Amino acid sequence: MGKTTERRAPRRRSGRWVSLGAGVRLPKQLAETDPVWARMRAWAERLPDGTIFTGTTAAEAYELWLPPLSPDRPVEVSLPSGVRVRRPQVEVTRQLLPPHSHGIDGIRIATVPETVLAAARRLSLLDLIVLVDGVLHQRGCTREDLEEMARGSRGGPRLREALTLADGRSESPWESLLRMLHLACEVPVEPQAELFDDSGRFVARADLLIIGTRTLQEYDGAVHRDRGQYARDRRRDSRLADAAYVRHGYVAPDVRFRAAMILREADEALGRTYDPTRLDAWYALWRGSLWEQDPRSGQNGPDAEPADGPN
Repeated sequence: MGKTTERRAPRRRSGRWVSLGAGVRLPKQLAETDPVWARMRAWAERLPDGTIFTGTTAAEAYELWLPPLSPDRPVEVSLPSGVRVRRPQVEVTRQLLPPHSHGIDGIRIATVPETVLAAARRLSLLDLIVLVDGVLHQRGCTREDLEEMARGSRGGPRLREALTLADGRSESPWESLLRMLHLACEVPVEPQAELFDDSGRFVARADLLIIGTRTLQEYDGAVHRDRGQYARDRRRDSRLADAAYVRHGYVAPDVRFRAAMILREADEALGRTYDPTRLDAWYALWRGSLWEQDPRSGQNGPDAEPADGPN
């Protein structure tokens, strides 16, 4: 009778670790509590000297305004010319001159202007406008810094185009998207307009005021569902009504699915005939954007809406 071979049960990987790629892993707790920086640290230990994190990876680390991104997307890095890394989880840009960067906790990360330029090579125009709006609003760098970065660089033409449309007065990504919907549809708006009554007393500040009218187009983010904020909003609405302002409040699904409604109300405020062909320019921007579909869920529309700024 031959010798019986005992079959062992396959070893299970510990649930305490998250694998990012061959030989690259990080503790599950860190992946949940500090996912962006923990991911960069894990990769930094395996990538060659001279690696600089850039693009949307660096933008996420800086907490800039980004469209919904897939959690499984590659990390974006710049490597010295001639250095090769072949991993599907790493997206490499090689440059003769490395991007300006600085060290944070032992990690080399591109500066904000370099980060935006790298993102401009991959993001759609609408995604990039929102990113630039956020950088200008958060004062991550100046408009002049970005204009200088865009000169003679790959990604520069798209960044220059975004700069002509960007406005740092936007206070949230969805407010930026609402502003761009109006601009694309030829509705003139003033962001963060200060409103006064007929006696000159300050009433409120509006996300968007349709120029030449007393109509406000505003984004109502998650913060407006807070009980205390709800009470403040109702008092604000009363002041606006007393001063003869008309307020329209929109949420993310309105921007996603009901652009025609938003344009119709804007056209009514301007006293012009509703023309659906004005939406063509907006749809051209929207359909090329990551905002159109959330890659984290595979569904159109996010489960949660980011909070907007105070009014």
